[in-house]
Amino acid sequence: MQSNYYVYIMSSLSKVLYIGMTNDLVRRVYEHKNEMIQGFSQKYRTKNLVYYEAANSPEVAIAREKQLKRWRREKKEALINGMNPSWHDLYEDIAG
Repeated sequence: MQSNYYVYIMSSLSKVLYIGMTNDLVRRVYEHKNEMIQGFSQKYRTKNLVYYEAANSPEVAIAREKQLKRWRREKKEALINGMNPSWHDLYEDIAG
């Protein structure tokens, strides 16, 4: 996996969503899965990577993360469904 910046969406089993950005997607998802991230993600157990996209710079990734966080739930679900209609965990796909 290339060293880029990523915006990603994690989901809990009950489909609570967490949106974040990182420069190391595999590491960051691993941290979510192992409850190493304090706060919202740990409380709601957002452990499944259901969506991600690459960005060319941290500024672009941060802007996109903020944009997605402002969207209504329906629009976020449509974005996820476009890439991952079954909402399966994409971690194995990115981790190899």
